[in-house]
Amino acid sequence: MSSIELIHATPGYPDGGWPPSQGMSRQQNLDDLRRHARHFGECVGFTFTVLDPADGDVIGCVYLYPANAEHDVSAQSRVRVSRADLDGPLADAVADWIVDAWPWTRPDRDGR
Repeated sequence: MSSIELIHATPGYPDGGWPPSQGMSRQQNLDDLRRHARHFGECVGFTFTVLDPADGDVIGCVYLYPANAEHDVSAQSRVRVSRADLDGPLADAVADWIVDAWPWTRPDRDGR
């Protein structure tokens, strides 16, 4: 929850509705994680935690969800405030990953 302001300022999170400005309770966070797990299992959306390979520390997250008629996937990424320097490199790595490993040809990078 220390990264809420950075998340709200990140391209792709323009409405400022997630995460809530006041933060999330443990139960709300658990419900959110369960929703992502359900979406992953149903192949309707894919959420990934991004880890630092050196120490396993959480850097941020990547979200791949259906988009609209113009795009076949919405690709969003975010980082923790303590790893803000990796925001651009992560977004670029996600763009490359979509081209290299996924079947989508018309990604929406949500302002990236």
